[in-house]
Parts: sequence; structure tokens; C-alpha cells
Amino acid sequence: MKIICIGRNYADHAKELGNEIPENPVIFMKPDTAVLKKGSDFYIPEFSNDVHYELEVVLKISKGGKYIQEENADKYFEEIGLGIDFTARDLQSELKEKGLPWELAKGFDGSAVISEFYKKEDFDLKNLNFTLLKNKEEVQNGNTSLMMFSPEKIIAFVSQYFTLRVGDLIFTGTPKGVGKVSENDILEAYLEEQKVLDLRIQ
Repeated sequence: MKIICIGRNYADHAKELGNEIPENPVIFMKPDTAVLKKGSDFYIPEFSNDVHYELEVVLKISKGGKYIQEENADKYFEEIGLGIDFTARDLQSELKEKGLPWELAKGFDGSAVISEFYKKEDFDLKNLNFTLLKNKEEVQNGNTSLMMFSPEKIIAFVSQYFTLRVGDLIFTGTPKGVGKVSENDILEAYLEEQKVLDLRIQ
């Protein structure tokens, strides 16, 4: 299983971090060991003092393919969920300043929290609301209509470089409102009105 992540897919998020608006999807990867075991708490790693939450819609690939055309890309996933891309922001900034890859800041153990998956037919993927609460206060509120690169565009782009296989996951980018987590915080994520994640920070 590959975990493919898209950076800077919401203009307001790119701006809040002072990043340029990309012409093509920004791609990075997480190893499968980044997936947090269901029901587990998230433990802040000892190498970071500034871990941020980033709530994202996640696509689950249901059909393998390469060089997928955008107009056919919707046939390659049947389910969606929500995920939290935890990022060691201090380490990421240090790596970026040196022109180095981000993987240490993005791919550490437990850095990919993933909900259950739901049939995409039950949602309007062009107008899908998703929300993150921290300690009962809303911190992120996204809508897929604000994506710069749609799920179909992402799949078409990624498949030019990587063969997609059944079970691969694609994190589609986070909206504005990312922020730091601290010990004993509670994160709750909603897909439309349905709570799909409930996570304690340790």
C-alpha cells in the first residue's frame, strides 16, 4: 500500500504557510508504517515541539492503473474517508530551508490517521464539507469545491509517475486552519454531519 499525499491543494492553506500556489499537484509520500492503528491515541514524537494537524479527504484506490485519463479517473476509486496528516512543522521548516525532502516531518510513525471509508456515491464530491474540531472548537472547515486539483486531476497526474494499485490511499490536501496539537487535546473530524474520527493527543 502506498500513501500518496497532495500538498498546497487549497489556496488559502498555501497562503497561510507563505507558499506559492502550485501549477501542478505537489506530491509527497508516507510509508505504510505512518498509519495510526485504529483506536490508538496519537503520541507527539520526541523530535518535535510543533506538530500540526491537517485534515484531508482521502481516496481509496479500488482499481489499478497507470497513465489514467482524467475523464476516466472516477472509475479508479469507490470509497472516501477523512485523514489527518500530522506534520512536524518545526522539522519541516528546517528541512525546507536546507532544500531537503520533507519525509522525516511527514512520514513518521503514526502521522497518518485514517477514518473508516464510505461509498463515494453517498456524497457530492464536488461540494463535500469536512470539519475538524479541537477541544470542541472548530479549527478547520473545508469544502472540496475549493480544491485547486480535483480527485480526478490528482489521480490522472499521479498515475503518470506511479502505477496505482488497489488499496493505495491518496490524501488530497488540507484547507486553511492548520495548527499545533498539545498533550490532552481531543480532535474530532466530521464528514458532512457524521463524526468519523475521535482522537486524543498524548
